[in-house]
Amino acid sequence: MTLGEFLQQVRENAGLSVDELAHIVNLRPGLIRAMESNDFLPCGGDTYARGHIRNIAQITGSNVLELLALYDAEHSVDSRSIHSQLVDNNAAAIRSENRKLSWKVLVGASLSIVLLIGVAQFAISAIDSEPATTSIVTEEATPTKSPTPSPTASASPSTNSSDASTVNQQLTLSIAATRGNSNIDVVIGGVHVYKGPLFQGESKSFAGETSISVFLGNAGDLDLTLNGEKLAPLGDRNQEIRKTFRAK
Repeated sequence: MTLGEFLQQVRENAGLSVDELAHIVNLRPGLIRAMESNDFLPCGGDTYARGHIRNIAQITGSNVLELLALYDAEHSVDSRSIHSQLVDNNAAAIRSENRKLSWKVLVGASLSIVLLIGVAQFAISAIDSEPATTSIVTEEATPTKSPTPSPTASASPSTNSSDASTVNQQLTLSIAATRGNSNIDVVIGGVHVYKGPLFQGESKSFAGETSISVFLGNAGDLDLTLNGEKLAPLGDRNQEIRKTFRAK
């Protein structure tokens, strides 16, 4: 039984239709059908595919380790051996062509080695025959006058203590998917710092100087913490919410 057939079986055993399961795990019904047809390319990679499998296993009460093992065995790129990947790229093909060394090449290499040895011996003998010369440099020491100690000025206390005590307050926001998956979009200073999925059990933290704007695709399943203080849910499950937090 393939992984796709196994996913279809656990869904049917849970008494769920494709549309009902897609609504619960926040996925497109077409993606669920593709996975049950054993086609995981629309998932967009191993990371997303494993996340979808974990969510389906949790909803249907299935063994997540067994499902992930089936995925790794059938579809994961990591499960393929290095040799099989090299063969696919024609990098591990063994050439059957036997090349014979020419006697001319061997003779030329031998002569080159003999010539190099002769040059090295000549250079060593020339170095050994060169007389060593030593030079003695004498320096005349002149007495120096010790400097007269000058009074040191006492350090005056800094008058800009108020500048050192000024600390810019920064916004810190943490988003945790504690009850389900969601798509989030976080904008800081007019720049999208993160836009994508947040799977159940994951969390991300962000920091901004003046403001942080967020879009939550499934607000009811997310927990937000602002500057260390946990906020109440911003909306219901599957409700889309836009919110901007500003520094006071």
